[in-house]
Amino acid sequence: MSVKLFSKALFGKTGTALAAAGLVGLALMPVAAPAQTVAVPTADNPFGLPQDISLFGKADPDRRTATAVVNGFVITGTDIDQRVALVTAASDAPISPEEMLRLRVQVLRNLIDETLKIQAAEAAEMKVASEQVEQTYQQLAAQNFGNQPKKMDEYLQSINSSPASLKRQIEGEAAWDNLLRRNIMPFVNVSAEEVNDTLKRMNEAKGTDEYRLGEIYLSATTENREAVLSNAQKIMQQLQQGGSFVAYARQFSEATTAVVGGDLGWVRLGQLPPQLADAARTMSTGQLIGPVEIPGGFSILYLINKRQVLMADPNEAVLNLKQISIAFAPGVTQAQAELRVAEFSTFVDGLRGCADVDAGAARIGAEVVTNDQIKAEALPPQLRDLILTLQIGQTTPPFGNVQEGVRVFMLCGRDDPKDAGAPTFNAVMDQIEQERVNKAAQRFLRDLRSDAYIEYN
Repeated sequence: MSVKLFSKALFGKTGTALAAAGLVGLALMPVAAPAQTVAVPTADNPFGLPQDISLFGKADPDRRTATAVVNGFVITGTDIDQRVALVTAASDAPISPEEMLRLRVQVLRNLIDETLKIQAAEAAEMKVASEQVEQTYQQLAAQNFGNQPKKMDEYLQSINSSPASLKRQIEGEAAWDNLLRRNIMPFVNVSAEEVNDTLKRMNEAKGTDEYRLGEIYLSATTENREAVLSNAQKIMQQLQQGGSFVAYARQFSEATTAVVGGDLGWVRLGQLPPQLADAARTMSTGQLIGPVEIPGGFSILYLINKRQVLMADPNEAVLNLKQISIAFAPGVTQAQAELRVAEFSTFVDGLRGCADVDAGAARIGAEVVTNDQIKAEALPPQLRDLILTLQIGQTTPPFGNVQEGVRVFMLCGRDDPKDAGAPTFNAVMDQIEQERVNKAAQRFLRDLRSDAYIEYN
């Protein structure tokens, strides 16, 4: 929901909150090219590549990687199409052919990794049961479609995906979780001293800011840095044009938090790499920033929320709000709309409190909706930040448009939460363990890729 604030004119400018390397195909007949000198392998050029490389034919990564066979398992073009549909369904902006090509290549990589995870779990006799996959699928269906889970199937088919594609993704995530639980987690140790030191620092930092961040992390090496940076910049562009951060994080991020849409949870700046801490410090709720270069790769950050360490979280406040709104008749002119908004603004300015709302609204044909049990965190970020600055009986500026109507919110009550206590010993230990598991998991996946036999058709 993008909130538009009105000042003097109905149609004025407003502010809003948020919204790869290709494989070379060799032609049978090479084109004429200048002679190439033979390069000697060095520390800076370990492959002994010549400086004047001539490519034979036109690189076409999509054609080259339309399908793949991963240790005997076939990934088809249909598999790619259906998984791409899951990513693009949440995007409001049209996707260019160039961006779609890049997305298909990335999705193929994800499908390869997913296959490797499933195969590794099967080899370790930890195959995910079909009943577990179906149960998770039904839970997702119930969360999104209430008492009509069958509508999940219809929705997936309507966006040119399929239940089988989503279930395959669920199986891959469950297989990876099983592998990490057996091969990684038992070997990650956190001492009581480390936890107590962290708790001590948190108490010393009481009242300072902490951030709930979403992250899309792309690993990079010296050799592929430019390609990864370009990829990250294109992801950023898609997000700025309305792409779903959660969907892109699930498909692109190489951190283990990809399975939860990139959500890092609540962190303090001292827990982040310095480059990310500097970026987060300047962010507003709902803002995107990146790509930010950090040791080992690039990150794109999304600030989900912000609060103060060990202090009451204002976003947990329970509000009593009255929404007062007016609608416009079809075909209304700008002059008529501005006159109606001016009348509405005069009415709102004359309100002495919540008790005046219902009777006064009826006189000017306004509609009133009351909600006395809404949490601040349920409101869109821009509107939430505005309402949390109001005193009882005050209203927001008018916002909206001719099509959806113009409205204000009046704050009629607010119950603030108590100060948050320090996190438990176990919660801090879990957080430190998760950070270490994340790093070990990345190494584990790199080993699976290195040992795999992959053919591209």
